Amino acid sequence: MALCLTGIAAAAVLRGAVGAPDTAASMPAGIVFALALLAVAIAAGWRPGRPRVAAAAIGIAGGGALIGTWLLSHGAPGLQLSPINAGLALWTPIVALVAIAEEVAIRGALFTAVRSGHGDSAALVVTTVLFAAMHVPLYGIGSLPLDLAAGLLLGGLRIVSGGVLAPAVAHVLADLAGGWLL
Repeated sequence: MALCLTGIAAAAVLRGAVGAPDTAASMPAGIVFALALLAVAIAAGWRPGRPRVAAAAIGIAGGGALIGTWLLSHGAPGLQLSPINAGLALWTPIVALVAIAEEVAIRGALFTAVRSGHGDSAALVVTTVLFAAMHVPLYGIGSLPLDLAAGLLLGGLRIVSGGVLAPAVAHVLADLAGGWLL
């Protein structure tokens, strides 16, 4: 558990260093962060399980819930699809990679480590709080309530599905919707 927490914190610091002054928009910082998180998960012994259709379906439903929440918080009636441009085309796979890497490190390796010693409830609390706290430097303290709720839902998907596929699918869908919708 200590290895995971230290590694995830180091990955976040590295992301900030590479991406300053606008870490949230920095594509190189996103790539470095994702690779660092994947390295942490692998070092902690995390290995992917066999993908299951049911887990993917649960993830799609969870992604819909996250997108709906995001739309409600951003005034859905005025939203429209972002115009396709080179920046958005480059951004899309990087955002997906970051979301997957966060899920592998947080709700894969860290969740498993906390759960093995303290159970699902502790793992849910630790990973939810960490997920929300990681996003405060990127999006400000105002993002905390939404990120806590998202972290709770993603952790719930981890518990219900038994793996990281469902939260990873939900996370990718939500993040991409946030970028593709104005």
